[in-house]
Amino acid sequence: MTIKIRLMTPRDFAAVSRLWRATPGMGLHAVEDSRAGILSFLRRNPRMSFVACDGARVVGAILAGHDGRRGSLHHLAVATTHRQFGLGRALVDRCLAALAREKIQKCNIFVYRDNAGGQSFWRHIGWKQRADLTLLQKPTKPV
Repeated sequence: MTIKIRLMTPRDFAAVSRLWRATPGMGLHAVEDSRAGILSFLRRNPRMSFVACDGARVVGAILAGHDGRRGSLHHLAVATTHRQFGLGRALVDRCLAALAREKIQKCNIFVYRDNAGGQSFWRHIGWKQRADLTLLQKPTKPV
């Protein structure tokens, strides 16, 4: 297996979207994760999101960005056929290196409470759960 990790481009959207939809525990939203939403994210956070390719096939993907202070990772997915080879960790490491180049010193992730596999992965690669925080959210306009 020869895997190449490269920057995500707008041309990758269809393949990445298929991968995300095939990944249990992935919380996708109609607007934010639409083609327009993802392309906007990539423009706002250039050179931070990556895909892993086995030949021409996208087998891994991750979004990364920051607000100038804290980084965030979103939608890490690896095809079931390509798991257990360190690909998820390699994608995360690429994002953390990109954030570090921007002088971002901390990074956050959101994992659904019922996504035991996702939580296990993140803990396995050294991420710690914050017990002192609660996520609150509100739409910017009525939906």
